[in-house]
Amino acid sequence: MLRVDDIDTPRNQPGAVDSILRCLEHFELLWDGEIDFQSRHLERYQSALEQLITDQHVYACSCNRKQLSSQQGIYPQTCRTKQLDLTGDVAIRLKTEDLPLNFLDGIQNSISCNLLKEQGDFVIKRKDGFFAYQLAVVVDDHRQGITDVVRGFDLLDSTPRQIYLQQLLAYPTPRYSHIPIIVDAQGQKLSKQTQAEAVRTDQPHQTLLQLLEMLGQQPPSELRYASVTEILNWAISNWQKHRLQQQQTVQLPFN
Repeated sequence: MLRVDDIDTPRNQPGAVDSILRCLEHFELLWDGEIDFQSRHLERYQSALEQLITDQHVYACSCNRKQLSSQQGIYPQTCRTKQLDLTGDVAIRLKTEDLPLNFLDGIQNSISCNLLKEQGDFVIKRKDGFFAYQLAVVVDDHRQGITDVVRGFDLLDSTPRQIYLQQLLAYPTPRYSHIPIIVDAQGQKLSKQTQAEAVRTDQPHQTLLQLLEMLGQQPPSELRYASVTEILNWAISNWQKHRLQQQQTVQLPFN
């Protein structure tokens, strides 16, 4: 299945979805059925939010970015006891607990997080009225029956929040695996924010081989002349996740 996370409407760029689809097609990473867009499921997110409101798991927060900038990412519960109106010009935060949340990651092994102390109460609906990623993705994974989530290590911090939401909403929890992310010579993740170039699509077989080598999968030399389909089939049959155990980053090779 292919899902487009377009819930953050102000940041959606014209043509971005088509560009992503064409890139996937070049690498023969094809999907079944119609493309699923988050923006078409707002009523589902609202229903989940209303359940959390009914169960008294949330509260309104009027703090602005300036007030939060000095908190080092951990919300100090400033508005937790203020009982502000949830329908006002506010964000809606989820109450976290002072308890360890543990899960077994398929690559990073045992993970433990105290949400209250390490991340604090987090936003599930923004002050501008848009649903936050954490709530939307939890509802979507449940709606689509997702059983396994494989994603970059940079999203590991989101996983305890999503598992906590799943528990509050009585959803099953998928199995999670967080693969190393690619970084440049300065140790920065390759992304638009670090001015990284977009992936080249003119030689997809070479790109796939390079990625498999970076992920420690040791593709055989004869694959240098193989098609994209052959490389993908080899990777599926020979994937060795133990070669990535507890690895957080891989560095892009430079000439």
